[in-house]
Amino acid sequence: MTSGQSVTLLLVLALVLVVAKTLGSLLARAGQPAVIGEILAGILLGPTLLPGSVRRVLFPADIHLVLSALGGLGVALFLFLIGQELTRHPPRRHTGVVLATTAGSIAVPFGLACLLAVTVVEPSGGRSLGFTLFLGTAMSVTAFPVLARIVRDRDLLGTPVAGVALASAAIGDLLAWSMLAVTVMVSSGHTQWRLLLMFPLLALVFGAVRPLLAAWADRRARQGRPREPYVVALAGLLGCGAATEWLGLHFIFGAFLFGLVMPSGPGGLREPAGRQLGLVTEYLLLPVYFVVAGTQVDLSRLGMSGLAEFGAIMLAAVGGKYLGAAAGARWSGLDWRRSAVLATLVNTRGLTELIILTTGLQLGLLDQRLYSLMVLMAVLTTAMAGPVLRVLYPPRLVAADRARAVAEEPVTDRSPVPTGSAAGGAAA
Repeated sequence: MTSGQSVTLLLVLALVLVVAKTLGSLLARAGQPAVIGEILAGILLGPTLLPGSVRRVLFPADIHLVLSALGGLGVALFLFLIGQELTRHPPRRHTGVVLATTAGSIAVPFGLACLLAVTVVEPSGGRSLGFTLFLGTAMSVTAFPVLARIVRDRDLLGTPVAGVALASAAIGDLLAWSMLAVTVMVSSGHTQWRLLLMFPLLALVFGAVRPLLAAWADRRARQGRPREPYVVALAGLLGCGAATEWLGLHFIFGAFLFGLVMPSGPGGLREPAGRQLGLVTEYLLLPVYFVVAGTQVDLSRLGMSGLAEFGAIMLAAVGGKYLGAAAGARWSGLDWRRSAVLATLVNTRGLTELIILTTGLQLGLLDQRLYSLMVLMAVLTTAMAGPVLRVLYPPRLVAADRARAVAEEPVTDRSPVPTGSAAGGAAA
């Protein structure tokens, strides 16, 4: 890299950080997750508003390549942190409500999206099994880190609805990433025999790597020796990511997988690794990723047909989530109001959706037009949560539910959502 390229890169990074964090702060003050502002920053720096001549000056091809690499590393770190966070919220009690809500919130939007894929929506590359599976996965995902931040910011901790929502989102995200892995397998042009090696890799990671990491962490804790868990985390997630990329899957699956096996508890590696890796992920790498992803969003030439297609997408995404989650919760015994609150919470998508959509764009499953519509859907469905919750779940009902839960020895996990974790922080 020449001196001139280095100067350009540093100035572009400064611009990215200022714009992303400024818009994120403005949206946070308006009661929205900051991630919405950061995604909008990427869209504003893309072809929706800026002409090609300006974008070529701001993001020359060589600089764009470096930014893409930095953004990819940010996604890998983020998925690693998400893997750690998802294991914090297993269903303990109210298992029936959690499972019914999870099943409904995934099955109904998945089915509606598949119907949409074979009838209304058609990418430039044509319809295929991979496209149908991908659209179903993209519609059914819930952004666990955004949900966790909403629960904390709206003071919902300690309510049964929040506990069920967090557990449901954790299970749902595990299923969503698994479905995306299957979609990548179906759509992959790699030699199929490599994909069969995924099963030995899973056995190695869960059967050998996880216990070895736990034993190593416990031994160093007993000896009182200083630990450097971020080195272990970085080396592990990069190595695991390289393995899944070679197998024909995306490298993000390897990073996510390694996050799942990081040991927790006394002497564990999860908390210190999350703190140390979270700052650079939240304040540098993810804003870069937002801008790189935003350069692919173009809403300037949608037309009436594009707006009609967007309406169908919103109907399937929002209607499917609300109908599936609320029906599952109501069937399990919750009243309609709290079922609707639960459906509102699991309707958030945010950064998790953006990562999935970008993966689809890279695989050729989405064209720029459909990618742009899906990103807009992700932003709007996340922004809906705050206003809807203010109407459906005012503070007096939250306080009454929390008091009732304490009096009855609550049957959901009321452990605090970690405020220092990068997963929750970056998504907020």
